[in-house]
Amino acid sequence: MIVSTTNQLEGYKITAYLGIVSGETIIGANVFKDFFASITDIVGGRSGAYERVLREAKATAMAEMEMQAKAFGANAVIGIDLDYETIRDGMLMVTAAGTAVKIEKVFN
Repeated sequence: MIVSTTNQLEGYKITAYLGIVSGETIIGANVFKDFFASITDIVGGRSGAYERVLREAKATAMAEMEMQAKAFGANAVIGIDLDYETIRDGMLMVTAAGTAVKIEKVFN
């Protein structure tokens, strides 16, 4: 499946728009990650623990969105938007949304 933030795919023709698809995930960073991230914040540098949590949440949301698109009969998702929200104490919600489409390769 091709996934893209753009609304067109070079070399492909969109043959059908199947609808909006989305995937959501909520992940909590545990107390130990919070503790070590706060130390990193104090001394400077990047927080590897939070970066891993963000990557995991994004991957989960994208996979869920792709599964929904496949259920629609799509072979691509275009116009993808990723949204990150902090909710409650240390909880992170990641949403991936786009338009499920059927595409065909264009041969010149």
